[in-house]
Amino acid sequence: MLYLVATPIGNLGDITLRALEVLRSVDLIASEDTRKTSILLGHYDIHKPQKSYHAFNEKKVVPKLVELLLEGQSIAVVTSAGTPVISDPGYSLVQAALENEIPVTAIPGPSAVVMALTLSGLPAHSFTYKGFSPRKQGARRRFIAAEVDSPHTLIFYESPYRIQAFLEDALAELGDRTAAIANDLTKKFESVQRGKLSVLIQLLAEEAPRGEYTVVIEGARQ
Repeated sequence: MLYLVATPIGNLGDITLRALEVLRSVDLIASEDTRKTSILLGHYDIHKPQKSYHAFNEKKVVPKLVELLLEGQSIAVVTSAGTPVISDPGYSLVQAALENEIPVTAIPGPSAVVMALTLSGLPAHSFTYKGFSPRKQGARRRFIAAEVDSPHTLIFYESPYRIQAFLEDALAELGDRTAAIANDLTKKFESVQRGKLSVLIQLLAEEAPRGEYTVVIEGARQ
């Protein structure tokens, strides 16, 4: 069995009982960041071997993991934080497992996408998750502009190094919409700032960005 195990995005207390049970029972844990996973495992006194599995070694590692699964081993996939596959490694392994008729299941849990959406104050009944935007401005603006007429609430991930530029591009392409920017979710300095894009740009200019951001922007008004 291949398990996709959601892990805390900040507070270690957010792990589920079922996730702990699976992590204790599998033969191997495929980790995006073995150091971060070691902290989680150590906190809950779990002693299982890990294998590094991330975006830069997927092509080499996936066949090896599939081989182990075909031999009868059970493997849990965990990322640095949150739910595997969602802007994190996992898709190629799931695809390979299904092609080899290996059972796959998911152990649900924390997700910055869902948490930021529910805290944003924006409509949550219909939304579009876009993930990380392109690094270069031209491509980023086209990426944002593709949703200019979408009525769905828009959700993006962005790094602290590009969050200011992203918001400025969103303002230019979408207009001065209501939005929310969330970071450090579930951590001591959890922050969710809400307001027009122009206001959020000004707020960020007055502080040093830190950590990855989840940006939620209202959809086009019909």
